[in-house]
Amino acid sequence: MMLAAMSFVPPAPAQAQSADTGFFLTSNGIGNGGNLGGLAGADNHCQTLAQAAGAGAKTWRAYLSTQAADDKPAVNARDRIGKGPWKNAKGQVVAKDVAELHGTNGLTKQTALSEKGEVINGRGDTPNRHDALTGSQADGTAFAAGEDRTCKNWTSSTQGAAMVGHTDRIGLRDDDASKSWNSSHPSRGSDGGCSQADLKSTGGDGLFYCFAAN
Repeated sequence: MMLAAMSFVPPAPAQAQSADTGFFLTSNGIGNGGNLGGLAGADNHCQTLAQAAGAGAKTWRAYLSTQAADDKPAVNARDRIGKGPWKNAKGQVVAKDVAELHGTNGLTKQTALSEKGEVINGRGDTPNRHDALTGSQADGTAFAAGEDRTCKNWTSSTQGAAMVGHTDRIGLRDDDASKSWNSSHPSRGSDGGCSQADLKSTGGDGLFYCFAAN
């Protein structure tokens, strides 16, 4: 009887924690490099992963910016994600509001957890997966039209580049960019900069941040 009781205990708190989750780093990418199916495809990926983790009752948004193109205005990642506060899968607050998120937030390798509550590989791990797609400047706003920083607004898996952040806040240098969670460096590579192979070659895997917007 004791064993049976014990086997039924763990799922309850895990589910309760998941329902309170308001932020996660995707455990996997969509798998097509920087082509996420646009913002809608990225949001859907967030929603699907959240649903599987027991947090699907909320409206989930990908932390991604787009640039002005084809008579459509730019979209700022910071304007898509609600007001906060946001907790990770273990109940730790990573930021209380949008201002703190883009200031002194609580994001580290240990708190930028996946929807499953897992730590994502960073610099020094094999493979390194610390490049998170954001397409954003440090303040969470979009880049000006012109030089591509969003893999053609998340529709290209060949040409272009995506601005990425470091989920573990560690890079090649001891500077602000290397420590930035959302704006470290553009992707690059032999396929054009936006393929899955290119993203992996610079320490990524097509992962991105998801926030509960309500």
